[in-house]
Amino acid sequence: MTWLTWRQFRGSAVMTAALLVVLTTTLALTGPNMASGYTTGIAACTQDDTCGRFYDRFFGQYDMPFMAVSLIVLLLPALVGLFWGAPLITRELEAGTHLLVWNQSVTRVRWLAVKLGVVGLAAMAAACVCGLAVTWWSDPLDKSAPGNLALMTPLVFGARGIAPVGYAAFAFVLGVTVGMLVRRTLPAMALTLAVFVAIQLAMPLLVRPHLMPPVTSTFELSEANVDGLGVSRDEGGKVRVSLETAVPGDTGAWVLANTMVDPSGRTLGGAGGGGGGRDGGGGEGSVPISTTSGPCAPTQAQGLGTCLVEINRLGYRQQATYQPLARFWPFQWIETGIYAVLTLGLTWFAFWWIRRRLS
Repeated sequence: MTWLTWRQFRGSAVMTAALLVVLTTTLALTGPNMASGYTTGIAACTQDDTCGRFYDRFFGQYDMPFMAVSLIVLLLPALVGLFWGAPLITRELEAGTHLLVWNQSVTRVRWLAVKLGVVGLAAMAAACVCGLAVTWWSDPLDKSAPGNLALMTPLVFGARGIAPVGYAAFAFVLGVTVGMLVRRTLPAMALTLAVFVAIQLAMPLLVRPHLMPPVTSTFELSEANVDGLGVSRDEGGKVRVSLETAVPGDTGAWVLANTMVDPSGRTLGGAGGGGGGRDGGGGEGSVPISTTSGPCAPTQAQGLGTCLVEINRLGYRQQATYQPLARFWPFQWIETGIYAVLTLGLTWFAFWWIRRRLS
């Protein structure tokens, strides 16, 4: 039974292995040079306090490869469920070959167990290699990414660490289970994709922010968390402060809410969430301060830093609610555990269904 399953699956396995070899080889060849460039740049920028500009320049050189490899890891579990899970049982049900196997002294439970074991382990191994290779390669970029692409944000978090292994295992068993219920390959593939995408969207939106209570803190304004200042005399002497979706001293944190507050702690302007970054702030607010004279007057040309010093002196702050970068690996383990529980539940249901209902 194991040999038969391997023969049916070997074409997909060989193709996937070849693609993984190409990916890991490319990452292995380009990763050390990128890491060296990052180390050299950090050593130079810390001497004259220009690391912010270095991060922008360094990430800008690799933003397209960064997005490409992240997308590969995010798509891999969906492709596993779509092309490995959904057709695995369904195509045999459509062709009737499962009856031939069951009449050859192979029990239903053993038949399903072998298929789940061989193909499922291959899916998890592929996701593990892909996810960990990309995590290693992208480490310098994750340290310099803008706020909307920080390591803890949904788009990046799901493409790093061990979480892709949990996604792949769940997607595969989901495809198998849906295929057993639907018994038609194309509808099973479509339904598997729809359910998997829905769960992948629900996890970062509804579940992940609450895996641990988020931290709420206030920070002084600086170039690390301010995207820009807008001066307008039409507002009666106010400076519009646009905040980046970042918190000072915790690069990679996932900012859930981002606002400006006055000295009494009252919110000044619109709140920002997980979007924004160096090219677009999260929250913003208008600070009542003279724009005709003093540090924030455009004619004074005293720069962003001097105006921020004055705004800080008046007691205005950034207030951010966020999940710190230090929780990356705890979140990875917790989320992978959640998907493992879902996978085990679907596996139990698949065995129950094949013994009691499937014929």
